[in-house]
Amino acid sequence: MAQSFSAFLVMVTNDVHEFRSITCDLIPKRRTMKKLNKVAFLFASAALATAAGAQVKAADGGKTIDNWQNGTSELVWKNGTNELCWRDANWTPATAAEGCDGALVKAAAPAPAPAAAAPVATASKVTFAADAFFDFDKAVLKPEGKAKLDELASKVQGINLEVIVAVGHTDSVGSDAYNQKLSERRAQAVKGYLESKGIDKSRVYTEGKGEKQPVADNKTKDGRAQNRRVEIEVVGTKK
Repeated sequence: MAQSFSAFLVMVTNDVHEFRSITCDLIPKRRTMKKLNKVAFLFASAALATAAGAQVKAADGGKTIDNWQNGTSELVWKNGTNELCWRDANWTPATAAEGCDGALVKAAAPAPAPAAAAPVATASKVTFAADAFFDFDKAVLKPEGKAKLDELASKVQGINLEVIVAVGHTDSVGSDAYNQKLSERRAQAVKGYLESKGIDKSRVYTEGKGEKQPVADNKTKDGRAQNRRVEIEVVGTKK
């Protein structure tokens, strides 16, 4: 009887030691798994933080973007083939979203001298009365208009040209559709003349606004004359 009890104590003691051994092995493994889970969570959080807040940027670096975007300003709506970005009525190459068709692509600035600052792109806009450029209801440049564009083309030769944007405007006389087409034809006439003066056609963009953006009251003769205009914006850096 005494021998049986002694054998029983030995068996229990061995089981206790084995249980302790298994427990000691499991505890570090559980701690290791917890640490791995924490590391994985930190990596996932970092990835989410990096992905969040990626905003669409304007081609000119400004705050205005005239391509259609989603509600959180992270995506630009495109056509069915994913090639062309949708534009609003105020779109210009400078206010296009980066990477969209027609967006302004700034020319690489030359490497500056060690002590010299890098050239900064500047933009200037001039407005010409359409009556000085065109006869009433016409889109053929008059001599006075050509002379103004000659001066502009001469000044452009003194800069590293990035882009010229010519925008035509009309008064409210006539239908919206007709005025839209007239403003587009007048802007194209300006582009064609500048190209004839040696300006790279890939640097000249045109747009017609029709009667959508008046600067004066169309109810008066003087106001209508002010609304009939051509705006030309030049962007470039000094040579």
